[in-house]
Amino acid sequence: MSAPTTKKPTVTEREARQVAEAAREQDWRKPSFAKELFLGRFRLDLIHPHPLPADEDVQRGEEFLGRLREFCETKIDSALIEREARIPDEVVAGLKEIGALGMKIDTKYGGLGLTQVYYNKALALVGSANPAVGALLSAHQSIGVPQPLKIFGTQEQKDAFLPRCARTDISAFLLTEPDVGSDPARLATTAVRDGDDYVLDGVKLWTTNGVVADLLVVMARVPRSDDGKDGKDGKDGKGGKGGITAFVVEADSEGITVENRNAFMGLRGIENGVTRFHQVRVPAANRIGPEGAGLKIALTTLNTGRLSLPAMCVGAGKWCLKIAREWSAVREQWGKPVALHEAVGSKISFIAATTFALEAVVDLSSQMADENRNDIRIEAALAKLYGSEMGCLMADELVQIRGGRGFETAESLAARGERAVPAEQILRDLRINRIFEGSTEIMHLLIAREAVDAHLSVAGDLIDPDKSLQDKAKAGANAGVFYAKWLPKLVAGPGQLPASYGDFKHGVDLSPHLRYVERHSRKLARSTFYAMSRWQGRMETKQGFLGRIVDIGAELFAMSAACVRAELLRRQGDHGREAYQLADAFCRQARIRVDELFTRLWSNTDDLDRKVVKGVLGGSFEWLERGVVDPSGEGPWIADATPGPATRENVRRPLK
Repeated sequence: MSAPTTKKPTVTEREARQVAEAAREQDWRKPSFAKELFLGRFRLDLIHPHPLPADEDVQRGEEFLGRLREFCETKIDSALIEREARIPDEVVAGLKEIGALGMKIDTKYGGLGLTQVYYNKALALVGSANPAVGALLSAHQSIGVPQPLKIFGTQEQKDAFLPRCARTDISAFLLTEPDVGSDPARLATTAVRDGDDYVLDGVKLWTTNGVVADLLVVMARVPRSDDGKDGKDGKDGKGGKGGITAFVVEADSEGITVENRNAFMGLRGIENGVTRFHQVRVPAANRIGPEGAGLKIALTTLNTGRLSLPAMCVGAGKWCLKIAREWSAVREQWGKPVALHEAVGSKISFIAATTFALEAVVDLSSQMADENRNDIRIEAALAKLYGSEMGCLMADELVQIRGGRGFETAESLAARGERAVPAEQILRDLRINRIFEGSTEIMHLLIAREAVDAHLSVAGDLIDPDKSLQDKAKAGANAGVFYAKWLPKLVAGPGQLPASYGDFKHGVDLSPHLRYVERHSRKLARSTFYAMSRWQGRMETKQGFLGRIVDIGAELFAMSAACVRAELLRRQGDHGREAYQLADAFCRQARIRVDELFTRLWSNTDDLDRKVVKGVLGGSFEWLERGVVDPSGEGPWIADATPGPATRENVRRPLK
């Protein structure tokens, strides 16, 4: 057996991009509303009429939501969790008892078999009771052992692990390392084949659930075997192609040490830690998929797993609206409730309209995931990006509406005799969502890559410096054919016809908003094409531009979802008039943001910002830092993660 390496992989920027590119899904076998939107094609038929769950799924989901609501109201003490920075063992035991660990696991393995729609409704509910409890359930099922096994696991693996995950065992997902975040090409944890086992060495950081987990999904780099060129996957013990690979690992295996339980500004109850692997033996039968498929497994798992975060942001938005309504009706300023002052009222309108739209985005994406009729990789990523950003804004506006009481802790409010409203806590708790499971900046790049996929598939070789002149000539011919057909379609469309989308006019008229989406979808596609023509191979460095392109797409997607949901509720007779009013308010607010983003595509400070950054890094502005003291402690910026035996106490805390 080879000794574990202590040297981190050294990769160039290009090599890192190649690793990420190899891991993404290459084909589009199913239609995608969001993909078409970025291409200037407003395919309303893909989302309208709004898809609906089957009656039996609704009945099963509603029955569980009833049990879960009772549990949240009677068993979860959010103030206690915040105060002690720990979810009580009896709460976790209660969640196991009602089947909450197995919400997404098929009934044949002992799970509840809920749809994605009801799983997300459950997360919104439990997350409103306490976000740390929501994070525990989400990390366990959205990215932990159940989801990758559901998609990629063998039948033997499903039979062995899914019943445990459904009722008793908590799982965690371990990818990040102290010096490796969204750049997995530099992954340093290794898994070396030794007979019927792999031997794991390395350190993992920010392992949500890792402190209490029973089962782990671990991503590790398998060295390429000498005969890996033959394409063997290591089943026979003679070697494999290597690469980043996924494993199911028993958390109590010899050689695993939880070295630290991390503490954060929010989500104080989560069990997130640092885990060290030293000569940990893992049966080859526990490998998920072939060698080298780890990143593809992770990204595919996240396609629907990312919906859990915006689902909990929906729950947060609903709670923010409730508190804003109740408080603003009671608190008076200058002779009338503060809600009736325009400065405060506009914030309440934003919270209400945005909550409606975000729920529309999550429910629509979730139902499409359940039907498996559309490819929702972009929709889910947009939901995560948009939900995490808007969730923080809504919480921030609630704190502002509450004034000094918004900045005061719930415990302090209660101590002086007022209602213990944890407004500042929800702001702290939601802040991590802009970082969890892909930061906003990484989501911008990920979505942008998918949004320009059609262009790169026909014209990518033209801007690839490694391609030959013959390849470039062939790509030029293919691109000419594609753009000759595509570009003329971006000139005109239904959005310019006053009668288009007339079936969305019922009292409040939503059809102008859908016409706006159609027109600006084409404008978005034209802007993207112009940028690719202008910058070509440098396009990938224009992250500010790409981020705005994605943000425009997110707003257009949310507008579409809001209108479709309003029409669904109208047809169902479920607050249809009010839903139309909220959709109208949201679309009007979103249009202002979209217009500003389009302006900022070409009128911005990106070039100047780059110059300033170079000056900052080069020390030109160090004089500006004078006059303060730095309260930071001593120590390295990044902790040493050299493989080897543990030197610290094991703080793992199993909950069985």
